[in-house]
Amino acid sequence: MVTEAEVRAVASQLPRAYEVYVRGRLKFRVGQIVFLAFAKDGETIGLGFDKEWRAAVVDAEPEKFQLPGASDLRFNWIHVRLAALDRQEMRDLVEEAWAMCVPKYVVADYVKLRATPRRAAAPKRGGAAASP
Repeated sequence: MVTEAEVRAVASQLPRAYEVYVRGRLKFRVGQIVFLAFAKDGETIGLGFDKEWRAAVVDAEPEKFQLPGASDLRFNWIHVRLAALDRQEMRDLVEEAWAMCVPKYVVADYVKLRATPRRAAAPKRGGAAASP
């Protein structure tokens, strides 16, 4: 199960993304484009998703995914139950929704940054060094 705080932590770290409240609902935007919105009850999120894949995903995992309301079907949007997600799947969905809203070079820079391995911790000074 994924919490609202975990989703917020991922979304808030994405380049150009920012948090807003609209009519009492927490949303994340890039510019004026909303890529993620929490339901008022906090149990589901709506997020950007490719319309061509939406029906197949909902059919395959109806306990996890739902179509948006009839008036929102024209948008690239899907609803997801937080209780049905694991952390990695949530991260993937949030990052993909965000990537739909930013220029491709921003996505490429972000992917490159995420792929760069973190530097190993330097050995402590004064400690015994291993001999070759």
